[in-house]
Amino acid sequence: MPLARVVTFTGVSSDRIEEIRRDMDEGEQPEGLNPSDMFVLHDPDSSEAVAILLFDSDEDYRRGHEVLDAMPTPETPGQRTSVKRYDVAIRRSR
Repeated sequence: MPLARVVTFTGVSSDRIEEIRRDMDEGEQPEGLNPSDMFVLHDPDSSEAVAILLFDSDEDYRRGHEVLDAMPTPETPGQRTSVKRYDVAIRRSR
């Protein structure tokens, strides 16, 4: 069963989201980070964001969590307020 790492952030501006988008388009993914999917949800009115990364296995999740947990604060979207692990119970794409 896939696993999701769900992280919430505060203090995330629209400019910061655009900066992250550019960095992701131009750069390489950090070594050891191997998500099958990634979503970043942003509410510009409240400056909050939610990052959801899906992993295909416990091992991929563990490595990804270690990489992301060690990420320096300036490289994150904003102030991290929570990190949770979920089983992906239902997944559907159109």
